[in-house]
Amino acid sequence: MNRGTVYPSRPPRLHPRHVRERQFAVVGFGRRGLDPTEVRHFLHRVAVELATLQRDVVRLDEENSRLKRALRDWQSAQARRRMP
Repeated sequence: MNRGTVYPSRPPRLHPRHVRERQFAVVGFGRRGLDPTEVRHFLHRVAVELATLQRDVVRLDEENSRLKRALRDWQSAQARRRMP
């Protein structure tokens, strides 16, 4: 999927695997921290949503390409019909 971009300095794409495999530092004794299980469940949920969105982007890119081809074909056919 190679698309042009308006902003060339775009950060690398986040992949669901990056979210699932993200590790957090453990806070020291006596310090407040987050529940590791809760963090893991949330990251899994984010990864699932990210995967769904990425599949949608791929599907929409394919549909966009198909529609562009169909439009070009239609325009070519119309141009040929107008020629004497």
